[in-house]
Amino acid sequence: MVVLVHRSLAGVAITIAAAAGLTAAPASAADDLTGRLLVTLRDAPGREDGKPRAVASAVRAVASAAGVRPAGTPLAALRVAPVRPAAGVPAREAARRLRADPRVARVEVERRAQLRYVPNDPGFTTPDERAADGRPAQWYLQRHGFPAAWDVARGVGARIAVIDSGVDINHPDVGPRVVERADFDGTRGHGGAEVDEVGHGTHVASLACAVADDSRGIAGAGFACDLLVAKSDLSDFSVAQSITWAVQNKADAIVMSFGTTGEQPASSVVFRALEDAYASGVILVAAAADEPVEEQGDPANVLQPTGTGANLDAGRGLSVTAAGDDDRRAPFAGRGSQISLAAYGTLRSGSRDGLLAAFPGQTTDIERGSLFGPAPCNCRQPFAGDSRYAYLQGTSMSAPVVAGAAALVRRLNPDLTLAEVLRLMKETARNQNWDPETGWGVMDAAQAIAQARVMDRRPPRSRA
Repeated sequence: MVVLVHRSLAGVAITIAAAAGLTAAPASAADDLTGRLLVTLRDAPGREDGKPRAVASAVRAVASAAGVRPAGTPLAALRVAPVRPAAGVPAREAARRLRADPRVARVEVERRAQLRYVPNDPGFTTPDERAADGRPAQWYLQRHGFPAAWDVARGVGARIAVIDSGVDINHPDVGPRVVERADFDGTRGHGGAEVDEVGHGTHVASLACAVADDSRGIAGAGFACDLLVAKSDLSDFSVAQSITWAVQNKADAIVMSFGTTGEQPASSVVFRALEDAYASGVILVAAAADEPVEEQGDPANVLQPTGTGANLDAGRGLSVTAAGDDDRRAPFAGRGSQISLAAYGTLRSGSRDGLLAAFPGQTTDIERGSLFGPAPCNCRQPFAGDSRYAYLQGTSMSAPVVAGAAALVRRLNPDLTLAEVLRLMKETARNQNWDPETGWGVMDAAQAIAQARVMDRRPPRSRA
């Protein structure tokens, strides 16, 4: 059984059985390695540069010369391909051979990121107990000001890409929103992007774009937005493929509820994919760590690099930490100078109660738990007569809500530059000044939409 390691409270490793291809390790351990090397080819002259066939041919030639074997379809747009050392050849020796080839620009050891998620304890609070104070199940959308935002913007035509564990395409709150899907998960035995064995992807996708105003289930933050689903095994190459695919499919925003430990710099392959997405004007949103640490790991630390959080104009995207309903940082969530802003990711700052959202119909890996970790998550909760819902908490739940709000802003005022959208999201959050606990504060969708509505960037036109 393979095990997916998640960050947990107090640095205790929380492990769940998952077919995402990770090995058991404590949360503070080094990043998981896939056994592959990522080879970046030098630019080729003429019109052959970037063509899939030309890149594939060049990779085969380089691999043959170095005694390694291709381990996946090359990502032609970045001139990158994964390879594996031949049997009996140490990775270090294979990397040395590859670096000696003048056709090779860079060789990196591939890592695999971790989903940003802290499972709920079996003593999970039911909706009736949670609603003792009268709040609705989706209190978090109301507190973020989405009803007022939706009065102005409904996100029609917005595309939000979710790079995660896939989605349950048969879920009535998620399936109708999926317009494109792709499978970049090389895990043996996994189904396509329309299947979510883990449960994480369905939950995250529904927080962003669940079907709204249909008298059933829940509403997503982006109200009428469409979903681009990229199923990933979270290896560096898979993440880069997913980002590139999302850009090519015209994503307005990309949600990345996963991350590395940050012990090593971001893979140049992932970094370049993020740079390309930023240059293409895509709103990048990443979950901060699910530990109270100042190093958020990538992609969050690429979007909001160390020391830049207090600068409204710095960064390539939004690094999102989790808050409780008291607007304070949740005890399990990341903090420090790599934080852009916060969004609700748990009920109360000291509790283990999460946010209600969609969940796959079948029993998930999250529910099964692990022989190496605590008891399985008792997070599934029937809602409105449907068992396909659950309460999960974590920064993973915060990121898609921010992406939904940012997509509303982008569609309401498409004349705004990406830099203006990112600044607007931060300066309309609820802190007057940045602080290391929640960045610029808890995201306020109503204020973001109100400000976007009055920002006129379109030059006047006249006709005699």
